[in-house]
Amino acid sequence: MGALESRWDELQRSPLTLDLTRGKPAPEQLALSDALDGILGGDYRLEDGSDARNYGGLRGIPEARRLGAQLLGTDSENIIVCGNSSLQAMQLVIDTAMRYGLCDERFSALGSAHAVVPVPGYDRHFALTESFDIEMIPVPITATGPDMDALEETIRSDSQCRFLWCIPKYSNPTGCIYDPATVDRIAALPNEARGPLLILWDNAYAVHDFNFPKAELAPILTSARKHGTDDSIIMFASTSKITFAGGGIAFIGGSETTLNAIEARLAVMTIGPDKVNQLRHAKFLNGRVDDHMAAHARILKPKFETVERSLQTHLGNRDLATWTRPEGGYFVTLSTAPGFATQVVAMAATAGLVLTPAGATFPYGHDPEDSVIRIAPTFASNDEIEKAIEILAVCLELSIRRSP
Repeated sequence: MGALESRWDELQRSPLTLDLTRGKPAPEQLALSDALDGILGGDYRLEDGSDARNYGGLRGIPEARRLGAQLLGTDSENIIVCGNSSLQAMQLVIDTAMRYGLCDERFSALGSAHAVVPVPGYDRHFALTESFDIEMIPVPITATGPDMDALEETIRSDSQCRFLWCIPKYSNPTGCIYDPATVDRIAALPNEARGPLLILWDNAYAVHDFNFPKAELAPILTSARKHGTDDSIIMFASTSKITFAGGGIAFIGGSETTLNAIEARLAVMTIGPDKVNQLRHAKFLNGRVDDHMAAHARILKPKFETVERSLQTHLGNRDLATWTRPEGGYFVTLSTAPGFATQVVAMAATAGLVLTPAGATFPYGHDPEDSVIRIAPTFASNDEIEKAIEILAVCLELSIRRSP
């Protein structure tokens, strides 16, 4: 105990200045897309001969719709290309479903709405859902996706379930990939529900693999067509962590019925999207997504290997914590014994390590076990990661040893 306390004193005397609260691309990753600037060379013509600088084209240019189709595993006619934020696209879809009607009557006319959220999950999904006063119902996530028995029981028993959030590949924050059986069962859920149910399929990390050939995700629209539920599947993706985090393009995928309803809402908001940026991305990425993401992987994979190696060094075989070992994406989930996550995150901040608040990966910021800590190593250097993991480990061990 004395040596541990001494090491903690040393860490506090020479603190980090490191914020790992979000999965931000590192500058080296952003630099991979610097060729976007000037790529058009003054030629703004689309493949159909029209001018990308002018009005129109609410669903996006054909070239960018093909790119979205590749990311989401569907056909280009199932894609709308939006601005730079997939989160904004999600807000549009939920608002449309609640107030205007998407594929059925507006949900606000059906009484209170509930959303099922796999946990641990994505804090921004939770914040968006809560902003609509939609009650969130958690179900556990496993190594192959949501606990499907629990999810199906919830959908069948709760007549007010209207939404299901999913991050199907390298899920935030556990890094799991939904297996084909899970994808198929999710696609069938609208047939099991006691009212209209929308599957919000946020495939944010669709191409963020560390290893190639890349891991495959079963295409949900293919299963949905088999089950006759394709009007209930809304897919999202973006280039936010592929090119420029603040200057990319986002995509909505779904059936023709769904896209018609979304386009009707877009028509009262805008005369057309930024087609110039869509054309830049199409010229830069079409035909070379895998090569571009392999360059990202060469930057990211060593950082996640450093996380794994450091966790093994400081916590391995000690029964103090468990953690995930993702093969892609942006996060590692560290699970402590119940009751310690909040204390560990607070202690780490005193040594200059700022982490996502404990509880953020659960609805309303409440982790019932107080055990989940999200590690987002992408923006840090390997040396910073090593020190950050040591701080985490020392904080955890001290918290456990000091507990009654």
